[in-house]
Amino acid sequence: MFFKKAEKYHDNAYTVFRLLVGLLFFQHGAQKLLGWFGATAVPLSSMMGIAGIIELVGGLAIFLGLFTRLFALISGVEMLAAYFMVHAGTNSVPIINQGELALLYFATFIILFIHGNKKASLEKIFFKKEFF
Repeated sequence: MFFKKAEKYHDNAYTVFRLLVGLLFFQHGAQKLLGWFGATAVPLSSMMGIAGIIELVGGLAIFLGLFTRLFALISGVEMLAAYFMVHAGTNSVPIINQGELALLYFATFIILFIHGNKKASLEKIFFKKEFF
């Protein structure tokens, strides 16, 4: 019985997942670029600035359901690069090298890339279909 209920609300649950991932990723970008949430803004021309642009724009696009697959792909590549450039060199265990969040985001972007927007997306409202 539980599994039938879970399957019935699968698309709604996925939409909540997409919204949360988009919002949280947007916040990481807002920290880096705008200095929000107690952070100090970084220069746009730095590696952190480029990461902030991807996170701010990608998070907002995923939240709104605009080109979710494309932004999930770009964001996933960013998270892999962040893991290997910043975290993996210090230790091979993600919880020790503090890279678990980058890997967790990478995993979420794989799911978003596979499934796309589903419900509640501006892409379907504006274009009547999902691209990519």
